[in-house]
Amino acid sequence: MKNLYIALSFVVISLTVSAQNKNTKSADKLFNRFEYVDAAKEYLKLVDNGKADPYVYKQLADTYYNMFNSTEAVKWYAKATETNQEAETYYRYAQMLKANGKYEDANKQMQKFAAAAPSDSRAKAFKENPNYVPRLLDKTKLYNVNPSDISSDKSDFGAVLYDNSLYFASARNGARKTYGWTDEPFLDIYKADYNADGTITNASPLTDLNSKWHDGPITISADGNTAYFASESFKEKISEKDKKANAKFSQVYLFKAVKTGDKWGDITALPFNDKTFSNSNPSLSRDGKTLYFSSNRPSSVGGTDIWKVAINADGTYGEPQNLGVKVNTEGNETFPFIADDNKTLYFASSGKQGFGGLDVYQIDLSNGSEASNLGKPVNTEKDDFAFTFNESKKAGFLSSNRNGNDDIFAVSPICGVDVQIVVTDAKTGAILANASVSILDDKKNVIATEMANAKGEVKYRVECDRAYVVQASKDGYEGSTFAVTKSKGPSATVAAALQPIDVIVTETEIILKPIYFEFDKSNITQEGAFELDKLVQVMKNNDKMVIMAKSHTDNRGSDKYNLSLSDRRAKSTVQYIVSKGIAADRISGKGMGELEPKVDCGKDCTEAQHAQNRRSEFLIVK
Repeated sequence: MKNLYIALSFVVISLTVSAQNKNTKSADKLFNRFEYVDAAKEYLKLVDNGKADPYVYKQLADTYYNMFNSTEAVKWYAKATETNQEAETYYRYAQMLKANGKYEDANKQMQKFAAAAPSDSRAKAFKENPNYVPRLLDKTKLYNVNPSDISSDKSDFGAVLYDNSLYFASARNGARKTYGWTDEPFLDIYKADYNADGTITNASPLTDLNSKWHDGPITISADGNTAYFASESFKEKISEKDKKANAKFSQVYLFKAVKTGDKWGDITALPFNDKTFSNSNPSLSRDGKTLYFSSNRPSSVGGTDIWKVAINADGTYGEPQNLGVKVNTEGNETFPFIADDNKTLYFASSGKQGFGGLDVYQIDLSNGSEASNLGKPVNTEKDDFAFTFNESKKAGFLSSNRNGNDDIFAVSPICGVDVQIVVTDAKTGAILANASVSILDDKKNVIATEMANAKGEVKYRVECDRAYVVQASKDGYEGSTFAVTKSKGPSATVAAALQPIDVIVTETEIILKPIYFEFDKSNITQEGAFELDKLVQVMKNNDKMVIMAKSHTDNRGSDKYNLSLSDRRAKSTVQYIVSKGIAADRISGKGMGELEPKVDCGKDCTEAQHAQNRRSEFLIVK
């Protein structure tokens, strides 16, 4: 049902008049009237009767595309593209393949699309980054998405939460006339209660605003007294007659309503509506000064674009402005939602690189940044759209047909902290590019390792209220660790200043932080490896240096056992150094058992003292 507010233009975009004939007349009329369910049946009759041709195959494919039946669309686009087609057909075919998870096949069709329309921004984006899906899959999960208890067995979408009321569009009213595009009732605007426990109850139609035509979605002002909503130009007795289709077609218009007491009234059409194009999917900024909407008005980049219009203090409107190519493509951009900060815009696009169908993107309108895909689970291979978020309640909503029908899903943010690490030289303050930076959780597990950029920066997103540790290292510098303290974010900065490595080399030994071993074990730990890498670097920088590693134990266990254990530890240390590319004849190891304790505490050693005695030392032989 959302296709009404995506396609918008009631001009048949895929009809090739010269290919029509008397056999397709009945099916074409239904197609032109947007009665796609019945149109598909008529085209299929032609196939069954042996009267199909490439035109019929393409019409069938476009019919199923408009109903987002990706399986059937793929089937018929495959038949249609056995002969040459216009560029947009290959693009639609690719979209439907992606909706079925067939990305390699989709790329083949995108290659044909790019060859046919090389100047199209979608083609350019594909040629620059054809295998972008793995990058999207690796994106940090930003939200949890769960089914909501407001969805019905009919189309429901465009949910937006204001205070404790949820507004949405729905085709659930069985008493309404059936719409031939989807074989469902016409849309109404509904309002429901949003309860303290997150449940949604008491959904009922807004009878003051609903008409006998399609109504919704809706946006409400911060004070709750002004609404902007979409409906049809039939409401204004404006339509275009198509003699061939024997039907009257409306456009989608935007309307304003004012609330007096508990009633909505004073409904007026906005002055920039026009019978030659549509405006829909309004979203009002919280300061009430800007209305965002989707439209296929002149000067649009693609099929439908995101536009904005100023609302002046005296109630008049400015000139609608296109949001430009950072938002809009030659495809369709629709369902804008401006966040409470008046700068973050969420919108749906079929023209940007996504998983398939419509994907949800966000962009900061204040700084000229690029739009970013919200990743999974917000986006799927199906249509995902109408993302909205209430900042005060930390609750959002998403519409999607991922389960086969347009449904409303509840969205909750995953609390995260954006940690920026800046690596510098501790002596000079100089930026250290290409340093290795790892982030470890509170259980000392390495989560990820990245190389610092030219500014010495690495960025990680971590969970709120959890402590982390950053390990930074670079050739010629002593590796070190830095704490990331618990916080609720949204951001944290870690200054990772590394000491030049020559400060830890003396005439007789290499002084590292103690290479501690776990009790009764000889394996190299994560912390131990981090320290031993410093020794490796020193030996690489001094290629004649020869080292002897002495390994010690605490005094628990017999002398014989401890001597054997320390010998194993010494061998583990040597093997680690050799594994890093140091010649075996440059490093030797010797187990000392408990003969040379660092802390001579006898039988009364504490655990901390035992740990200090379980150590390795590195003597310079030559």
